[in-house]
Amino acid sequence: MPSWRSANPTSPSSPASPEARRPLAGWRVWWLAARPATLPAAVAPVVVGSATAASAASFYLPAAAASLAVALLVQVGTNLANDAHDYLHGADRLPRRGPVRVTAEGLLTPGQVLRGAAVAFGLACVAGLYLVWLRGWHLVPVGLSCVVAGLAYTWGPRFGYRGLGDLFVFVFFGLVAVAGTDYVQTGTWRAQAVWAAVPVGLTCTSILVVNNLRDIPTDRAAGKRTLAVRLGPVGSRVEYSLCWLAALAWPLVVRGQLGSGFWLPWLIAPSAARTVRWVWVHDDGPSLNRALRDTARLHLLYGVLLAAAYLV
Repeated sequence: MPSWRSANPTSPSSPASPEARRPLAGWRVWWLAARPATLPAAVAPVVVGSATAASAASFYLPAAAASLAVALLVQVGTNLANDAHDYLHGADRLPRRGPVRVTAEGLLTPGQVLRGAAVAFGLACVAGLYLVWLRGWHLVPVGLSCVVAGLAYTWGPRFGYRGLGDLFVFVFFGLVAVAGTDYVQTGTWRAQAVWAAVPVGLTCTSILVVNNLRDIPTDRAAGKRTLAVRLGPVGSRVEYSLCWLAALAWPLVVRGQLGSGFWLPWLIAPSAARTVRWVWVHDDGPSLNRALRDTARLHLLYGVLLAAAYLV
């Protein structure tokens, strides 16, 4: 069992480390700000939603590509807005246990990062216009709700500060992203896509859980009341474990939809078990950063295997 006071202020992810002070310029700074380790969160739901559409003989590549563009740009916009707003609210001014944040490190100003977020959200809206042209104006509120939610995570209502971030991820990167991707290809809101979205939302939520688990000490000190802060380290680890347990059990729930390939997502069970154990026995920043990267990869791989199950 880890010691809850084992944070290392000179870890590679803290501002005092040599890694944090490495010179960065140009596109590398913006790539760092986009948080590439989290981008699989946007890819997996589009893969699964496209697979459910294909299982209904309705796969349409242009709509799938536009959905992927929207999902990635909303993810990047949310990450950039989070970077700037966390700094402005004081959440990233303490020694970090996580990866470098460009605003806190002075690599970009809050204004620059917020303008970058506006560009990302604007481009997401441009890509979304094609989907609106394809399926109708009733998609506009859906798209705008995604943008507003991305901004409200750390600005305005700041529900990420009120323990609602996990629900935000489950709804928007699970239910909305999968069912929406399926809809723009099939033209119908289908229950099958919603059922497929549930485990995707759970595995995506687990990415946020391990991220917030790592940040409990600094978030608590900054007054950021994430669900991890409210549950504590043990409760957060239980939540993380339950996300993966439920996701791996879900193919049995939808076995009638998946047919003979229902077992394919279980191929990642050994890796998921190792990552869950890693989260339980480590508490230092670098180890939980590794768990964050591994969880994002598992989330994407789970999505690919679930998609393959629908295609089989």
